[in-house]
Amino acid sequence: MGHDGNGQLAGAIARVRYEGSRLDVRGPRRRLTGRYIACPGGTETFGPGLEAPFAALLERRIGQSCVNLGALNAGAGAHLGEAALLDICGRAERVVLQVTGAHGVSNRLFTVHPRRNDRFLKASPALRALYPDIDFTEFCFTRHMLLALKSHDAERFETLREEMCTAWTMRMRKLISCLAPPVTLVVLPERRGDGGLGEDPLFVTHAMVEALRPIVDGIVTAPRPHLPEAARHRAVARALGEVFARQAA
Repeated sequence: MGHDGNGQLAGAIARVRYEGSRLDVRGPRRRLTGRYIACPGGTETFGPGLEAPFAALLERRIGQSCVNLGALNAGAGAHLGEAALLDICGRAERVVLQVTGAHGVSNRLFTVHPRRNDRFLKASPALRALYPDIDFTEFCFTRHMLLALKSHDAERFETLREEMCTAWTMRMRKLISCLAPPVTLVVLPERRGDGGLGEDPLFVTHAMVEALRPIVDGIVTAPRPHLPEAARHRAVARALGEVFARQAA
């Protein structure tokens, strides 16, 4: 039974690949006919350890099929690179898109794995020049690298933070533009014991999310992570149902 470093029971939950895609998303496989809502996102949308993450709870609440396209450790780049999943979203009546962290997006300073966006692949010459005293071959995971760089020199780290945030904004705008149906964003704050990088979605500020409001139908934010995870997902499903009911009125 795998844990994938993100909660328990990740390996016990079925994962599927829809035709033409290389990204494993939460199962079971759903029929993509008729009216449905597509829910692309990362680990929190996938819901490791949860019998019913918010997509399933929303489906029960509104009586409409909600296809969970959450993938473990996926960011905006993972879904942008999957034409088949973008097509599934394009045929949906609505899209509920999870806001994922800025650390999981390739940028001018470093590259992440195209599907497992938590995996660090390489540093650019510019990042090596910014941190000439760091051996980047030691890093396999992006968080590990970022923790090391911040601990080594917090002042230089601000240059890296700004680049991640700029790249995130560009990638999110591009992803939203590729999703033809109305898009509702979901923010799921999450605390991690990672030594000071901050709360997930990592490096994404309220202002960054609000800047996307003109190009989306709405934004739903989960309660802060002091509630049990299942309760937070119930709150998200309830808030989404209320948003959709108001929009349909």
